[in-house]
Amino acid sequence: MITVVGAGTGTPVPEDVLAGAALVVGGRRHLDAVRLPADAERVVLGPLAPALDVVERHLEKAGRVVVLASGDPGFFGIVRVLAERFGPGLLDVRPGVSSVAAAFARAGLPWDDAVVVSAHGRELRTAVNVCRARPKVAVLTGPGAGPAELGAALSQDPSAPGGRVLVVASALGSARERVERVTPAEAAARDWGPDVSVVLCLDEGRPLGGVRTVAGAPAGPAGWALAEDRFAHRDSMITKFEVRALALARLGPRLGDLVWDVGAGSGSVAVECARLGAAVVAVEKAPDGVARIRANADAHGVDVRVVHGSAPAALAGLDDPDAVFVGGGGRELPAVVGACARRARRTVVVAMAALDRVPAARAALTEAGFTCDGVLLQSSRLAPLPGDVTRLAATNPVFLLWGVRTPASSEGVAQ
Repeated sequence: MITVVGAGTGTPVPEDVLAGAALVVGGRRHLDAVRLPADAERVVLGPLAPALDVVERHLEKAGRVVVLASGDPGFFGIVRVLAERFGPGLLDVRPGVSSVAAAFARAGLPWDDAVVVSAHGRELRTAVNVCRARPKVAVLTGPGAGPAELGAALSQDPSAPGGRVLVVASALGSARERVERVTPAEAAARDWGPDVSVVLCLDEGRPLGGVRTVAGAPAGPAGWALAEDRFAHRDSMITKFEVRALALARLGPRLGDLVWDVGAGSGSVAVECARLGAAVVAVEKAPDGVARIRANADAHGVDVRVVHGSAPAALAGLDDPDAVFVGGGGRELPAVVGACARRARRTVVVAMAALDRVPAARAALTEAGFTCDGVLLQSSRLAPLPGDVTRLAATNPVFLLWGVRTPASSEGVAQ
């Protein structure tokens, strides 16, 4: 039997749990904080594979094994690895208070509506994008992915009015416990040391939600490819909902992604991607378009970072996207598509009204290592006629081109 005990957030390890243990495994600080049986073998956790091999040898001899872990070891913890290796039937899990629960408790906040993302041993970019997209996020930190790195990324991206606040929790449950509220810029300027385990990223401009039924990230929107009248736009200059529907299907925006909407116009694609959970940057050169995008994002209750400038120059300072939508179709289109393709990690979708722009846009995608496909979309909508009858009113045709990065070509994307 393997007894897995959660400790380190104010939950002491009961002495009777350790009694008779042949092997005790844990982080150095957990092992130093308890009194081990005199004849017990002690393994300090570092690389998991060697430690698991030692556990297996003790189990073969019917030795009792105790694993000490932080907080709730079933929440982004060692229980997953142990269950996969030895089976859940051999585990006796005794959870403590997770660092996430403790941090929200210290902040005096509920967390059933929070999104929890781990940056421990993982790419920080996913955590950053979740923080950009959601108003209440807990980030489990790790070496190279702590409050300074998170703050540096977010301080360049004040996506919400007034920006975010970071609640940095250090050494929870110990005499050295600190819980500090800082701006992302303040977090970026500090050396936080090794004691930080969780950072809360909060948009305090959004009110607390009501009673919830499902915890975590909110459910996806009930519908997408919204009608044009759901957005403010100028002279019908907006991506029509039929085109938007296929563009969204090819973009595949999701929580943790970063999407660019280049030549955003009214921002209808940007807003729809944000409604589906992605972090979004909308690039628009017209000042009235910038204001319109912000108004549409506010009207739909989503965060969209708006960059006022012309592509491709305006793209230089942005983080690499997972997916890009390119609207419009001027002479600079091939250069814009090429710049986007060189940076996109997964896919680029281009909408064009002018058919003669298609070959150059396709060439820009294929030269960047994308496989391409496309379709000419032409729809007819129901329109009323006098006498209580209906006709079909044709919309302007639009060519939609998309490129998907092949695995081999992803090696050239800036990481």
